[in-house]
Amino acid sequence: MSHRGSGGGSGSGGSGSGSSHQGNPPGLKQIDLDQIWGDLREGIEQVYNRQCMSKPRYIELYTHVYNYCTSVHQQVNRTSKTSKKGQISGGAQLVGLELYKRLREYLRNYLISLLKHGVDLMDEDVLQFYTRQWEEYQFSSKVLNGVCAYLNRHWVRRECEEGRKGIYEIYQLALVTWRDNLFKHLNRQVTNAVLKLIERERLGETVNTRLVSGVINCYVELGLNEEDPTARGQNLSVYKESFENVFLEDTDRFYIRESSEFLLQNPVTEYMKKTEQRLLEEQKRVQVYLHQTTNDRLAKTCERVLIEKHLDIFHSEFQNLLDADKNQDLGRMFQLVAKINNGLGELRVLLEGHIANQGVVAIDKCGDSAINDPKVYVNTILEVHKKYHALVLIAFNNDVGFVAALDKACGRFINSNSVTKAANSSSKSPELLAKYCDVLLKKSSKNPEEAELEDTLNQVMVVFKYIEDKDVFQKFYSKMLAKRLVQHMSASDDAEASMISKLKQACGFEYTSKLQRMFQDIGVSKDLNEAFRKHLTNSAEPLDIDFSIQVLSSGSWPFQQSFTFSLPTELERSVHRFTSFYSAQHSGRKLNWLYNMSKGELHTNCFKNRYTLQASTFQMAVLLQYNLSTSWTVQQLHESTQIKMDYLIQVLQILLKAKLLTAPTEEDAELAPTATVELFTAYKNKKLRVNINIPMKTELKVEQEITHKHIEEDRKLLIQAAIVRIMKMRKMLKHQQLVAEVLNQLSSRFKPRVHIIKKCIDILIEKEYLERTEGQKDTYSYLA
Repeated sequence: MSHRGSGGGSGSGGSGSGSSHQGNPPGLKQIDLDQIWGDLREGIEQVYNRQCMSKPRYIELYTHVYNYCTSVHQQVNRTSKTSKKGQISGGAQLVGLELYKRLREYLRNYLISLLKHGVDLMDEDVLQFYTRQWEEYQFSSKVLNGVCAYLNRHWVRRECEEGRKGIYEIYQLALVTWRDNLFKHLNRQVTNAVLKLIERERLGETVNTRLVSGVINCYVELGLNEEDPTARGQNLSVYKESFENVFLEDTDRFYIRESSEFLLQNPVTEYMKKTEQRLLEEQKRVQVYLHQTTNDRLAKTCERVLIEKHLDIFHSEFQNLLDADKNQDLGRMFQLVAKINNGLGELRVLLEGHIANQGVVAIDKCGDSAINDPKVYVNTILEVHKKYHALVLIAFNNDVGFVAALDKACGRFINSNSVTKAANSSSKSPELLAKYCDVLLKKSSKNPEEAELEDTLNQVMVVFKYIEDKDVFQKFYSKMLAKRLVQHMSASDDAEASMISKLKQACGFEYTSKLQRMFQDIGVSKDLNEAFRKHLTNSAEPLDIDFSIQVLSSGSWPFQQSFTFSLPTELERSVHRFTSFYSAQHSGRKLNWLYNMSKGELHTNCFKNRYTLQASTFQMAVLLQYNLSTSWTVQQLHESTQIKMDYLIQVLQILLKAKLLTAPTEEDAELAPTATVELFTAYKNKKLRVNINIPMKTELKVEQEITHKHIEEDRKLLIQAAIVRIMKMRKMLKHQQLVAEVLNQLSSRFKPRVHIIKKCIDILIEKEYLERTEGQKDTYSYLA
């Protein structure tokens, strides 16, 4: 064995001319390839026959390659570097190429001989042969690559850097040789055998997956970057073309057949379970023995065949599952269909229709109780919402599209159902919701605990969100809040404040500004009463009755002006004293007394027991007349109290019903002006405190009518304000665009009717805020 003894450089002893230098430089021997090839070949055969090799023998083979390359490298580098056209430039390449060619030839012959043993094998036999031979060949080639490390590092690298095609590192050369001499002849039968094995596994058999992963590893390893053989990173072209594409076609065929057969014999719910199972199996298949890059294409293939091709069946089954409340199956269907691009659209449409229909049916079932009892109405709505909100949250993963379907459906059935149709107005829903709030927030023996009440108010806001006519709710709510505050009937100030805060959050400051001012007035009134009591204590003539007052700012409270009324003399002094006190504190303010909102207590001395009657001011005025006489005609009472006749008759009817007064004859009971009404001195009641202050029917009816009238008037003003705002900004606008922008701006408060918008435009043209643009049809201009 010749070893390089010294590290002489290529230029040592050189004359500097371009002529040849005869003889070897000191310390180097010229080594002919034939001198080393015999022993090198023996070593290579030892490697490929998987014979045990000692470390010294390995180093010996490495040294053959090293010495040969280095010695000849030195000698040739001293030759002329000029070359004729068509010849390879540089001696090192010539010598490296010879060794390279012999290695290539050896590998080629080895594989041609190997192929003979495998060419006739099929199925598992060919897989056993191919994977075993591949693993051994791959290992041996890595050993050979180590032996030829010097050739790789110097000659091969320079060849590649200079752009020479078809030159590879020795391990890569081994792969190319396998690909060209073994793989190309066997890959069809090997791939087919792999596909058969996978099909058997899909059919439930246990198979040797190592045979599959061995083939796959080989196909992946054979992917070379032909442009840059030294480049790291895989080129999967062999794997994709020879295996993945065929495998996906095979998968497609398998599942088309299986899904069609399964659906013929099983319900859709079972098919969905089967599909779920199959998708998981395929995912696991990639993890166990396929290349990870196959995962997406395999998943898409399975989803297309198992789900997308059967979407129609899924859609028709979806409705059945909704009808039967099969939430688990609905969740399974959602998870599967969600894998398909735009697959969920039809399910969302079906869900919206189903929820809207369920809401309408639920309200229909309540019958008249939904119209007359706000609690029944609101709770029915909440039950439907609760059920389907849970479904969307759990089964449909709170998907944005399904949440939107729930919202649209709730908006549909809350604003249009048997109750709103009976009232001939969508505003019945907000009215009943406001009344439900009144039930919750008014003092009652049935008031829930604070935490429970807060939770219920949150539920109210769920319904409120869906109501179109939020202005109707505001009007009714403010009326009822006003009564609760004035009559000290609020169950909890904290709950009242919490509800106003929720409304403010939902609709903004302007929506609740008057409600908040009402609260402030009540607080101010408490301080005012305290000051008035101190004033009376310090005065020479304190009042002989307990008198308290609430002063309300006229713009914030939804009360009608009280009609003329002759205040009983017993109360005149109190009213006069307070008016003087208030005028002294606030000059320029005028007090308008709302007697219809006032109330008081009367102590009786005319019955067997002493009772305390809680009465309205009008009831007090009538009853106090009976201090003067125990019998009056209706006309006389009207003259002495100055209460309007129709209103007086209602007051008397309540007192007759309470059995405090009596009509001696049936004729008198009709309460004509000439009818006599007497004090019923035999009055009895188990309670000593009796509340006779109950609202009158016509009062309630008139109030509702007035409320609706005010709503319409307010809406016209809001529409006009919106039109002016839009036109001021846009200067000129077509009719359709203006209507669309008005609808958009006001949709959070109410849904304006188009014919009302047209009326408002005409009013603003009359008022000269707008004008029709000359020469342009249906176009308006803003007048500054």
